[in-house]
Amino acid sequence: MIYNSLKKKSFLITGGTGSFGQKFIKTLIKKYNPKRVVVYSRDEDKQYKMSQEFNQKCMRYFLGDVRDSNRLIEATRGIDIIVHAAALKHVPSSEYNPLECIKTNIGGAENIIDAAIENNVKNTIALSTDKAASPINLYGATKLVSDKLFIAANNISGSQKNKFSVVRYGNVFGSRGSVLPYFLELKKNNSKFFPITDPKMTRFIISLEEGVNFVLNSFYRMRGGEIFIPKI
Repeated sequence: MIYNSLKKKSFLITGGTGSFGQKFIKTLIKKYNPKRVVVYSRDEDKQYKMSQEFNQKCMRYFLGDVRDSNRLIEATRGIDIIVHAAALKHVPSSEYNPLECIKTNIGGAENIIDAAIENNVKNTIALSTDKAASPINLYGATKLVSDKLFIAANNISGSQKNKFSVVRYGNVFGSRGSVLPYFLELKKNNSKFFPITDPKMTRFIISLEEGVNFVLNSFYRMRGGEIFIPKI
């Protein structure tokens, strides 16, 4: 479904060089004729490679970290819509480097909110994870705090009427860093078993296209303060 309210807008996607960001931007360009699309991320090599494919006039590539509030304020000037997809997501790395995870996932969320209010960005959606529901690891705990910050941000935007919402879904099937490419590599190498943390575990799976469409649909439905959760 195409939503006219999203056409010819200026978008900023944090972590925009990731699997979600690239699919989201491809959809924007194909269906919504965006005025400007700002890719905000830390990795210059990924941005360079992405710019070889996404080289339309609307594209902008901003090197920056979500920990840097001043850079975020620069990047969000003139932006209508933010998709906050940047995060430290690997569970073991987060456990081993807890303060780094906190600085990015919680401090970064605070900086996104401040920049959106500073520059009167109308709509902001933050991507969350099923691990934020009753979290038992640091990654999930930081995303739970992030979610609460974005929901509470609706109370401090004042008369500007900035809207903040959260989209929370499960594992994106086959995305970079997901378990599927790892399992396929094991299969290719004729491994005798697939290592699974616990045979009783449940994984919630969503395709990349479904995730992108759900976020776009959430922008159409959001009134500010929602946590949108697809049934998957």
